Amino acid sequence: MTLEKDTLLHNRYRIVDILGQGGMGSVYRAVDENLGVQIALKENLFTTDEYARQFRLEAVILANLRHPNLPRVSDHIVLGDQGQYLVMDFIEGEDLRFRMERLGMLTEDDAVHIGAAICDALTYLHSRKPPILHRDIKPGNVKITPDGHIFLVDFGLAKVYQNASQATTTGARAMTPGYSPPEQYGTARTDPRTDIYSLGATLYAALCGIIPEDGLARAMDNAQLTPLRKRNSKVSRRLAASIEKAMAVDPSDRFQTAEDFKKALLGAKSKTQQIPGSYTVVPPPLDAFPPKQMDESAANPIKEKTPVRPAMGPVPSPTTVEEDQPFVSPLKRQKERERKRRNALVRFFFLLLFLLVLSVPFFAPAILPANVRGMIPFLPPTNTATSMATPTAPLPTSTILPTATSTIVPTATKKPPTATATIGLTNTSIPGAVETGLPTETALPSLPVTIGGGANQIAFASNRSGIPQIYLLDLAVNGATQITNMPNGACQPSWSPDGLRLVFISPCKGMDDIYFNASLYIINADGTGLTPVPPSTGGDFDPAWSPDGKTIAFTSLRTGQMEIFTVSVDDLSNITQITKGAAKVEARQPSWSPDGSQLIYTVKRVGVYQIWMMDANGENPVQIVRSGQAYNDYLPAWSPNGEVIIFNQRCATTFCNPYLITVSSIDRSGSQGKRMQINVVTIENVHYSPDGFYLTYEGVVEDNNVDIFYMTTAGGGRERITTDPEDDFHAVWRPAVAAP
Repeated sequence: MTLEKDTLLHNRYRIVDILGQGGMGSVYRAVDENLGVQIALKENLFTTDEYARQFRLEAVILANLRHPNLPRVSDHIVLGDQGQYLVMDFIEGEDLRFRMERLGMLTEDDAVHIGAAICDALTYLHSRKPPILHRDIKPGNVKITPDGHIFLVDFGLAKVYQNASQATTTGARAMTPGYSPPEQYGTARTDPRTDIYSLGATLYAALCGIIPEDGLARAMDNAQLTPLRKRNSKVSRRLAASIEKAMAVDPSDRFQTAEDFKKALLGAKSKTQQIPGSYTVVPPPLDAFPPKQMDESAANPIKEKTPVRPAMGPVPSPTTVEEDQPFVSPLKRQKERERKRRNALVRFFFLLLFLLVLSVPFFAPAILPANVRGMIPFLPPTNTATSMATPTAPLPTSTILPTATSTIVPTATKKPPTATATIGLTNTSIPGAVETGLPTETALPSLPVTIGGGANQIAFASNRSGIPQIYLLDLAVNGATQITNMPNGACQPSWSPDGLRLVFISPCKGMDDIYFNASLYIINADGTGLTPVPPSTGGDFDPAWSPDGKTIAFTSLRTGQMEIFTVSVDDLSNITQITKGAAKVEARQPSWSPDGSQLIYTVKRVGVYQIWMMDANGENPVQIVRSGQAYNDYLPAWSPNGEVIIFNQRCATTFCNPYLITVSSIDRSGSQGKRMQINVVTIENVHYSPDGFYLTYEGVVEDNNVDIFYMTTAGGGRERITTDPEDDFHAVWRPAVAAP
């Protein structure tokens, strides 16, 4: 039963308000009327004898903790059938999650100081007798007081009123996706390295503002950890390497102690080690947290969890999962199963061979030589009469008659017919197939097959020369030719409709969201005729060549924010602004309809990206997809038949891999896109083939490298077409080349 406000508990603690609630009880803010100080009360409503015994044992362990980065437990109360209560320090301040929302990303110095302070607390907890695990380290459980002091706290079994999405699973194990290591999801043994993983994930999120990929998904080989420097290039290599080591899937690959992790963090920034409790960060402003500390302000250094196994055995708990086995990732278990299966097959083969050898004397004794058969007593005796038979007389020589000379008549030459094959689409003719007359086989074509129509070529940007340049890949021979040689790099190619020229941007240092100070350039497909488009202050990027070949639409920062402009190909000085958004309403990423009458584009509005449509002159703008505030919609592309619009979607407030979404460009009765159900982890910058049956895109494979792929529009026939160890991106299919 929930305690009401002003309830006096144990004739000493008066309830002020509820800080949070959960399935096993509540957490209250109260006042200790004997001392006149605020305290936090953690409630456990399970009153069985086993729970009461475990609760008392936990209270005794917690009450003996004394560390400057941990709150103190000062008392415990058992009220018969009503419940049990822990009395602990009430920690004021903002939690790290709120600070991340307020600042976006933390500085390296603050991250190192927070990491060192939490490492000190973990070293203390892990060195207790028996050791104590936290098992729920995340930004919401790191508090920063008004004087900049750092505390590791924990709501235990509570669920926070203000943000239910931050609630933690109750019971022996608490799993917070992105922050929990894979061994915490199953029955594998958790140990101090579990906390090291969670602290590494917390620092990762603090430095880039994005929750890392889930540990269980990584262990199942369904996701890879995105390198920290890919999300925040300002993080030093040593610090990023230390945090990523702490987040290794296999516990044996992590830092083995919190002290080792702390030394690596301090070494990454060349900071001197300080005494525990002396690491601080910039205090939060007075308005950084609400007057009622209702967002994970109460403190408790552990959950309802079993301590690490001491020498005398584990402390039993009715909610604890038995932990007898060390953690082994599912991928390793699968490899071990495959190894055992191979060994079993080899053993079976040798056993079969052995039995076969043994069976020879019984079922085929004639195979054995006579002297060997004579040594085997149970074989029947050899028929000597037969074996010693006298040779027969030779047959008389027969007269050999001459054979008639046969005349070989040459067959008539038959012209091979043209065979038609279907490769992911219909009506694709493959010349050169020979009719064999066999009902089940067809000879393979000797000539290359055109995939996707057009010129059978794809232009893309690649870092393979050390800085991004534009390359042309021929799908028939799978060879890439460098087109540009820009000293500051080149990317974002877009073909002219006749397939003879490209427009691209430079400078380009890599895969960025916004290309500041970039300009447009036009070049022939063979790398000649480089022509710059008059540049602007701020930068021009996202070029898209119109279907009639007369205009190029692009994004520009020349007005101080992203807007869409067009430039005449015949007169490059003729530049027109076609979007004029209000302040902080930006437009970018234009894509032409096949008939050139409309543009699909991205609008940044109310903090998220949305998909909009307008006439080619900028009139009649309308939002066509409404995904809400939870998603960013971006990088739209129009199908060659003009019926479908395809675009990427990402989560706006949390991390998720990009989705591929489709929406009708004709039927405007609905405003929700449809997610394509394809088995692809990462897919971005999608571009249609000229015939509309294929898509080319950027994808990430197991080596965490960005490469170019293509697949059918239904998601089948996927092929990886670049394998260079450097990133390949911004792929666009070349149209059919116009005759000169």
